[in-house]
Amino acid sequence: MKIIIGTEQELAQKAAQQYKALLSEKPNAVLGYATGSTPLGLYAELVRLCKAGQLDYRPVTTFNLDEYVGLDGSHEQSYRYFMNTNLFSHINIDLANTHVPSGLDIEAAGDYDRAIAA
Repeated sequence: MKIIIGTEQELAQKAAQQYKALLSEKPNAVLGYATGSTPLGLYAELVRLCKAGQLDYRPVTTFNLDEYVGLDGSHEQSYRYFMNTNLFSHINIDLANTHVPSGLDIEAAGDYDRAIAA
């Protein structure tokens, strides 16, 4: 394991460079994303790189692992809203390729698991 020590901005830049390397090797990568305040610096750096033409998200598929039960994706407290606001709406990704579990349709959890497996 390699431990990297630095400021939040330095770490976000280093992590974004790993995404850049991955997407240059495998443009149609499937990525898992987290929500919350921890990855916000990373997301800002990914947006910057994408807007600078250094990242292409068009062939990428993403999955988030959780959502609040009872919240629609347009609700300000939902993880779908969070991801759209902090990342997806600022990069060139097809929103159809971004997957966040439904907070309203619990029965769809099996479909979501199958989509991840595929």
